Amino acid sequence: MANQKKGKQSFLLGNSPVISAWASVAGKKEAEGPLKDFFDVTETDSYFGQKTWEQAEKHMQQIALTTLLKKAGMQHKDLGLVFSGDLLNQCIGSSFTLRNTGIPHIGLYGACSTMAESLLMASMAVGGGFFDNVVALTSSHFAGSERQYRFPLGYGGQRTPTSQWTITGSGAALVCSSGKGPKITACTIGTVTDLGITDANNMGAAMAPAALSTIKAHFDDLKTSVEDYDLIITGDLGQLGKEALLTLAQKEGVPLGGKLTDCGTMVFDLQNQDVHSGGSGCGCSAITLCGFFLDHLNTGKLKRILFCGTGALLSPISTQQGLPIPGICHAVSIVGG
Repeated sequence: MANQKKGKQSFLLGNSPVISAWASVAGKKEAEGPLKDFFDVTETDSYFGQKTWEQAEKHMQQIALTTLLKKAGMQHKDLGLVFSGDLLNQCIGSSFTLRNTGIPHIGLYGACSTMAESLLMASMAVGGGFFDNVVALTSSHFAGSERQYRFPLGYGGQRTPTSQWTITGSGAALVCSSGKGPKITACTIGTVTDLGITDANNMGAAMAPAALSTIKAHFDDLKTSVEDYDLIITGDLGQLGKEALLTLAQKEGVPLGGKLTDCGTMVFDLQNQDVHSGGSGCGCSAITLCGFFLDHLNTGKLKRILFCGTGALLSPISTQQGLPIPGICHAVSIVGG
């Protein structure tokens, strides 16, 4: 019996899984931003000592996983399962990271929502009694993403004001059946939302309706409201996407003002770093959660957050064919340990 399911899209976790350790790896530009003190590892070399940007992304995930294990006092053989994904075609960053480790692995693709998606899946696996510990892991790399989705870096094309800067970074979280740390109490699985946005340089507008849909579903399914949370955190709508969400929410009678923040507006200094509308990519919400927010929950500076990972489900082919950009958002309720 699905006795933990609430409403159409949400579920409660009676024996709340614990996020007992977390780790973050950030690139040079990210380390120059306002969250620099919350990252475990930073690197000035965009190649991370590797031959290609794609190998650099794989290496970032390896560093994040190694750092996580070190902080948890564990080894590869101690892990029950890893949920991971990235922005590279066929998620090669994740599969190459986990190859020959002997760790059971399930690959995911949720675009920029992957940190929330992997955390949601990890909480189901642990909360359902299937595993005692599961890792949620993801990454993105600015140059690797640009190579796939937009234009060769050497071309020097002008970026539109609505565009966002893909984060170079990786985040990992260890979800356990017991221990100390922030706890996952409930989750809401998103639905794919498509309002016809076709501009790949305006992904915030494509994702904002999905974010509102999931936030509303979370409140309706679990009989909660914005007042029950210290913060409602979206993944990477960027500044324009955040403003679009606030406008949409106001029209729908969902008050978010004062509680809404967005990872894409936090990683960079939007006034002094040339990133236009803000940050994006799987690594955006990953390093913000696995640095700033989990640290604040662990120390009691925050008591309860709703982490809403947002993703634009486009591909290079769909963009080239002029197809609209579907959006997705998954929500995870986390309380301080």
